[in-house]
Amino acid sequence: MSDVKTLVLRQASIYEENRTIDNGVLVIEGEKISYVGSEELAGSYEELILPPSYKIIPGMIDIHIHGANGADMMDATKASIDTIAAYLPQEGTTSFLATTITQADGAIEAALENVATYENSRYAEVLGVHLEGPFINADMAGAQPREHISEIDVEKFKRWQELSGNNIKLVTFAPELAGGEGFARYLADTGVVASVGHSNALFAEVKQAADLGLSHATHLFNQMRGLHHREPGVVGAAFLLKEVTAELIVDGLHVSPDVVKLSYEMIGSERLILITDAIRAKGCIDGVYDLGGQSVTVENGKAVLADGTLAGSVLTMNAAVKQMLIYTGCSLRDIVKMTAENPAKKLGVFDRKGSIALGKDADLVVLNEADDVIMTFCRGQLVFQKEEGDLCEG
Repeated sequence: MSDVKTLVLRQASIYEENRTIDNGVLVIEGEKISYVGSEELAGSYEELILPPSYKIIPGMIDIHIHGANGADMMDATKASIDTIAAYLPQEGTTSFLATTITQADGAIEAALENVATYENSRYAEVLGVHLEGPFINADMAGAQPREHISEIDVEKFKRWQELSGNNIKLVTFAPELAGGEGFARYLADTGVVASVGHSNALFAEVKQAADLGLSHATHLFNQMRGLHHREPGVVGAAFLLKEVTAELIVDGLHVSPDVVKLSYEMIGSERLILITDAIRAKGCIDGVYDLGGQSVTVENGKAVLADGTLAGSVLTMNAAVKQMLIYTGCSLRDIVKMTAENPAKKLGVFDRKGSIALGKDADLVVLNEADDVIMTFCRGQLVFQKEEGDLCEG
């Protein structure tokens, strides 16, 4: 007798990989999706009958998040990663990259070693590390502590990658720095996503790095050379280079709604990836919080350093989704690309995540008519459920 649990979800619209199924049937066996379609299934199963107006989409993947609910990746403790992983499903996030900040080498190394030994729980899955800094341009530091910014050092990175258990999956750096082109090539050759960010690079410098393997842009517009009619800069490169995907923080603060719409129309859902860039203050009350040894004041959804510099966000993925729908008029199918499919492909995990398809991880989000997150499944387990009062178990 198999101990694998089977659960059948019925009646909602299912955003399968290549089609949308109205009044669909989705079967979860253990951690995997074992059936997606509209047929009646023979046999007796545990069933969850959803309202026909509900939608099932693939779990969202946040490739740029520092912390949540009082915890930060740089705390370098199992408890802090557990806290972040347990918090994220309520916003529809089922996996993420734990993101560092520019800090002293010892602090970064402790955080990397913590991920190397971390064992994923039943909640959001840690897919690896996003190393943001310290190989960045001091002129575009933003909330990255300037005193810890360093020159590009491939040997140091190799040591860090070993300490992380080969878990560094994405690196934000400034390609215009000495050694930037070689670093872009090295990262691409070793299967790590090379991303331009906190950079004052000219268009030609980004283009040269892209020719060598750079394929991503970190939080588009924020702390990068902007678009000018005589120098396209990093933003222009993200617009024009089809091999480059681009992150976008859709909180209405980091990028204005009109510029979000412009970005969507220029880049499209095929290359945009929604992120939160959230800090430990996400999910907490307004107040003062630590970010990389700096005090960040959070008030009315805005996180700033003492000088007024934006310092990450308290954005949730479901809020980003709702705002993206409003700002751009995009479809929910476009949202699926920007929150699940694109990040999964970028990280090389599309064989098991990023879409609803037979045999993939049952990372699923149930949305209501207003696109609120009602339920979240992480690898087949229901880990979040909002009280709705109109769900039926069969």
